[in-house]
Amino acid sequence: MTSEGIHPQADPVEIDPVPSGAGEGARAAKAQAPRAGEGHVTPVMAQFVEIKAANPDCLLFYRMGDFYELFFEDAEQASQALGIVLTKRGKHLGEDIPMCGVPVSRAEEYLHKLIALGFRVAVCEQLEDPAEARKRGGKSVVRRDVTRLVTPGTLTEDALLDARRDNVLLAVARTRAGGEGEAHAYALAYADVSTGGFRVISTSRADLAADLARIEPAEVLISDALYEDGDLREIWDQLPAVTPLPRQGFEGTGAEGRLAGFFGVATLEAFGAFSRAELIAAAAIVAYVERTQLGARPALAPPVREADGALMLIDAGTRANLELVRTLSGERRGSLLAAVDRTVTAAGARLLARRISEPLTDLAAIRARHDAVEFLAGNAEILAVLRRGLAGAPDLARALSRLSLGRASPRDLAAIGRGLEEGFALAAAFVDAPPRDLADAVLALAGMDRELARDLAAALEDESPPTRRDGGFIRAGYDADLDATRALRDESRRVVAALERRYVDETGIRSLKIRHNAVLGYFVEVTAQHGDRLREAPFSATFVHRQTLAGAVRFTSVELGDLESRIASAGERALALEQHIFDRLAAAVVAQAGEIRAAAEALAELDVFAGLARLAVDERHVRPEMTGAVDFEVEGGRHPVVEQALAKGGGPFVANDCDLSAPPGKEAGRIWLVTGPNMAGKST
Repeated sequence: MTSEGIHPQADPVEIDPVPSGAGEGARAAKAQAPRAGEGHVTPVMAQFVEIKAANPDCLLFYRMGDFYELFFEDAEQASQALGIVLTKRGKHLGEDIPMCGVPVSRAEEYLHKLIALGFRVAVCEQLEDPAEARKRGGKSVVRRDVTRLVTPGTLTEDALLDARRDNVLLAVARTRAGGEGEAHAYALAYADVSTGGFRVISTSRADLAADLARIEPAEVLISDALYEDGDLREIWDQLPAVTPLPRQGFEGTGAEGRLAGFFGVATLEAFGAFSRAELIAAAAIVAYVERTQLGARPALAPPVREADGALMLIDAGTRANLELVRTLSGERRGSLLAAVDRTVTAAGARLLARRISEPLTDLAAIRARHDAVEFLAGNAEILAVLRRGLAGAPDLARALSRLSLGRASPRDLAAIGRGLEEGFALAAAFVDAPPRDLADAVLALAGMDRELARDLAAALEDESPPTRRDGGFIRAGYDADLDATRALRDESRRVVAALERRYVDETGIRSLKIRHNAVLGYFVEVTAQHGDRLREAPFSATFVHRQTLAGAVRFTSVELGDLESRIASAGERALALEQHIFDRLAAAVVAQAGEIRAAAEALAELDVFAGLARLAVDERHVRPEMTGAVDFEVEGGRHPVVEQALAKGGGPFVANDCDLSAPPGKEAGRIWLVTGPNMAGKST
């Protein structure tokens, strides 16, 4: 097959509609159900039909060798969406079966396109080597099954994600606020599977759209009842990906137990108090994650409840027109975020975008953030150390998530090790006691496990391969057994030569050779005149006669036989040892997921504070004086977006004063109405 998806025609296949009594999932996949007794159904196609019927709402990436194949309507949709050639394989009710495929080596590229277009994909892998299937008989099919469901809100691979943007899975729950006929209570639970963050918040029908606009979920889970509610249709239509689920998944019964089971606790008391709607929404997130990850458990943090009123509520229209994180045209360039972003890490960029999108309302928390920025802006040496160190810091949170899900590469393990080491160095940069928010970040970094960091550094090569499949990522000298196995694999000639020299020294036969052929394998060969000597004591205890030729006699030994077996399996054993070491190190990392997640958050927070401090120094920003009063007075105010745009064009920016404070002793004067023609300077 070519990379465009062209396949040779295969055996004809006849497919039959599903009987009327079949389940909903089977009816959705009726185009793939075979008709018994009518036409020939190949074992491979029968297997495909069975797996597709279990995943009717997804495109099925069916692994066949070096390609993922798609059939029937899946193939037609994928071919059109991806721009790849649609071909055919066999027959369906007398008609050709549509078929296309993508190479495994480029699967992430195609997955990215499909997910961006709103598709969900079930990835079906081969679970055994084809040689194993052949042992069961000529018509046996390689065992396959879905190993992962890929949806917009459950992505973890860097190739499928925007490094500087959160990827949020959100669930909406609605319960009755009181008795029959009373208003409903709403709650949102949202998690980023790629980083482990998990939050819940109560909301209302009036505030629902504003909260969704703030969070910007990649995928929204709702009950089919909510999906069918006409009053909410306008909200759902504005979202990029909405997944309706059976309403049974949004019932209060069992919600608390599901959450407790997921986090391995007897009760949720340690996590805080949650409303019934919040528990339902959080349980829906957990259930969906378990379903899509097929048993793998991501390193989600326990849910954190957002305090009511802790964040400024900005309606969707105002948020869009303020162009906080993107412009009205959807671009990052030209937004407030683009104008003030001086972060040097992906995690820091994500946190900054989040903070711009959700301004605080708590005065003490606002002042604490200002304290941190002011401290760094006034300490040039510490600021420089932070910026240099953070520039090389990896994305700990996303590496940790992939490790917890079993999708990590050696580079993810190495990233954890580098992140821990960088965290220790950054924590040591603070000699004097910093303000509260910085002190909390330093404490999280300094408290990480140094032994784990040392073990990772000792184990992993400086340049790790992108996958664990072929090995080569464990450093020489880390594991003696692995070193010896690699020596057999890579230096078999040298090992055999060393044994040959020892046998020569022990027997005194200078012409003794260790040779190899396809029939005998490795053997010891001596000339005919020395053959009898090896048959006699004491050498007969070591050497066993194998073959006599006209001019030579051949022997083996227990040691040589063992060496031959070890050489033959050395490559496989070396790889298996590396995989075992990888699994052990990954388990050690995941066992400390909470501490590593806290360190990841600390690195992101330091990056945000350091970036804002750098911005303040470079642009001569001053700290505002925040009070609990309603006064608003600005002297020489500057608009960062407009100022930067004018600077690029070489034009001057004119600072403006603004005082919206009420005159002493009066309430009036707090709101001004500014009018004027376009381009008259109203916004600046």
